[in-house]
Amino acid sequence: MNRRDALKMGVLASIATPLFTRPAFAADSSPILFGCPNPMSGPFAANGKYAAMGMQLIIEQTKTAIGRPLAYKVLDSQGKPATAIRQVQDLFQQEKARFFAGGILSSEALAMGKTIDKLGGVFVTTAGADEITGKDCNRGTFRWTTPTYGAVRETVGPIIKAHPKAKRWYTITPQYVFGEGLLDATKNILKENNLEHVGNSYHSLDEREFSGYLTNAMAAKPDVLVLLNFGSQSSETLRQAVSFGMKTNTIILLAWASGLEQFESLGADLCEGIYFGVQYWHSIDSPLNRILVEQTRAKFNSNPNYSLAGAYIITKMMLDGIAKANTTDTAKVIAAMEGTQFDGLTGSELVRKDDHQVIKNYYLLKGKAKASMKDKDDYCDIVHGGSILSFRGRCWVQDEHISTCFCRSALRRICVAPITLTIMTGFNYESLCFAGDQRHRHRNALFPACRRSFHCVRLAPLR
Repeated sequence: MNRRDALKMGVLASIATPLFTRPAFAADSSPILFGCPNPMSGPFAANGKYAAMGMQLIIEQTKTAIGRPLAYKVLDSQGKPATAIRQVQDLFQQEKARFFAGGILSSEALAMGKTIDKLGGVFVTTAGADEITGKDCNRGTFRWTTPTYGAVRETVGPIIKAHPKAKRWYTITPQYVFGEGLLDATKNILKENNLEHVGNSYHSLDEREFSGYLTNAMAAKPDVLVLLNFGSQSSETLRQAVSFGMKTNTIILLAWASGLEQFESLGADLCEGIYFGVQYWHSIDSPLNRILVEQTRAKFNSNPNYSLAGAYIITKMMLDGIAKANTTDTAKVIAAMEGTQFDGLTGSELVRKDDHQVIKNYYLLKGKAKASMKDKDDYCDIVHGGSILSFRGRCWVQDEHISTCFCRSALRRICVAPITLTIMTGFNYESLCFAGDQRHRHRNALFPACRRSFHCVRLAPLR
């Protein structure tokens, strides 16, 4: 072959190659990357560890979505909003991740939710602050967990009914947005029931010694001690309260417990007789939870705890959204997730369309005697479970979103913007419009056609 013939063949090859490989039109086979931003160091590292296990489990079990492999990356937020923001920004911009599940602490979850929404991603969290699906809600953020308002209603409420002679209540609270939400909700329900809030002790997120706060609590002689902190801080507070003898003469409620991993560290003897509020418990009898328990036992030789289960379900919510939308286009995935009712870990669960809050059960557990445990993880009985959320809605003027309006009977917040207010009653949407003294009801209409200038007035609870 001479030089001229070789050049001709080279030209032909360069022309032919695109015709066979068609790279511009090839289906995207790259992995769909999920970010798992949680505190992997610091006081809440244990929760982050189990959350990473939860994402690992669902990614490995699902394997692919819309024909593409799945991948995930664990990010250490250190429980610090600034660090969390930097981590998710880097993963979004450098590795093209668009889907994030995490944010155990409300402060970091709020920061990440705003950042991921601005970047154009999707973020699902298990953090508890009302603001996440309240005044700071955004299109890119979803929340699976019952928020602080519902958690208090489903724990303090049943205890009030079960112990009518318990009149004096004391709280210990972490001083950040999550703790403030729990404290406000607790004060409100106590006031509604004519009960006395005899005191509160604040502490920082770095606090590890709680004896001083407990000394103040004991001096107030409460009938009920409510611990509004979380994770290792609530465990240490409870240990010290029991060592001070408060268990013998005081009802103790840990309003937002982290579940099985916490009970394992505390031990059955300490848990006996204590009330715990939980988002999840492994003995819940639902189809998806039975699957999760089976998978977790097979993979990790243990039962799932709250941190693991939470990461599992919030990742699954995004995977289901991707499958439903048949794309990783985040706007379409968000639309596919909105308003979805699905078989969740706690039974039938619903993604509320207007603020991306999942409607699910919250549980009140009571620690049982060691002799009554059926197995090593049977620390508690479920004594109550239900779903109570605050009235909330979006405000609209001529189809343009202007703000989120809370209408809680307890807080009596008033929105003075011209609005049409949509609220949730059970699983049924009802819109309440107000124009002077005239009231119009638009049932099952999330976006009513009525567009006159309305003002939100104080709403009594719908019973």
